[in-house]
Amino acid sequence: MEYLDLISSDYKIFLQFLKAKYPMFHNSNFFFRDLQFGIVKFLENKGIKIQFGEAEILAKRIGTFLEHEGIFIKVNQNGWRLNYPEFVMSVPDKS
Repeated sequence: MEYLDLISSDYKIFLQFLKAKYPMFHNSNFFFRDLQFGIVKFLENKGIKIQFGEAEILAKRIGTFLEHEGIFIKVNQNGWRLNYPEFVMSVPDKS
């Protein structure tokens, strides 16, 4: 599937795109449907239209890819915990 290669080869850009659309923070939960809809929107921004059924298949594969990368930690069949220190929220300075 060419879209899998497109997203997985630039997964850091894809994650930044998702973060702009959804609340994604290090150690937060991220849900399968958000991934599915995020894929649809990401590809639409690149001029590619896909059906939601195709996006569901792609979301399963991207989810598995991100699990293998250690970015997603499977919580249940509906989502993951995000393990991506680049998305740590900073603590305000108390000075």
